[in-house]
Amino acid sequence: MIQGAGENFRAFSRRAALGALLLAPALAFAASPAHRVWVVSNGWHSGIVLARADVPENVIPEIADFPQARFFEFGWGDAEFYPAREAGAWLALRAAFPGPAVMHVAGLPDHPARIWPNVTILPFAVSAEALRRLLAFLRDSFDRAGARRAVVTARGIYPFSLFYPATGRFHVFNNCNSWTAQALTAMGLGASLGGVNTADDLISRIRPFALAE
Repeated sequence: MIQGAGENFRAFSRRAALGALLLAPALAFAASPAHRVWVVSNGWHSGIVLARADVPENVIPEIADFPQARFFEFGWGDAEFYPAREAGAWLALRAAFPGPAVMHVAGLPDHPARIWPNVTILPFAVSAEALRRLLAFLRDSFDRAGARRAVVTARGIYPFSLFYPATGRFHVFNNCNSWTAQALTAMGLGASLGGVNTADDLISRIRPFALAE
């Protein structure tokens, strides 16, 4: 009996160790969730919002263009269609094919829920390591052409936003929602986000991982 109990204990210990290894990525994501990340979507476009305190200027130097901002929204899109004041059918068709991209940065003067009360906003609690990975993804999304910071290419779609050159190629199968999904995957969110193309699809996949609204 004692020998059998010892063997059972060793087997249990091995299973427990394996389980701990499998759970490690999830635990790393959930451990010390001292930071907040928000995903915003108007049903067509989506983006990532971070508090100013969580965005070091030495990582994303472009935030210096928004000295009064309390939060930042980061979005990615087609270099012609996204900044256009009046995007007609031709630009919409052009955006369906591979082309250059832009980053849109909005320096929000208040919490996103107060700026955009009628859009979907999902909050996520993340660890310092998850935030670091997300910031690295955002940093690498700017095309700085070897300079310390990216140059402004156009005024943004809000009075408090600007456009910058971006890395990557925009097309119908690699759009703003695909980019947001890639950012969340880089952060370590446990959702399966392969093939995300629409805002509704993105939101439905990540909602189970969000904090209670």
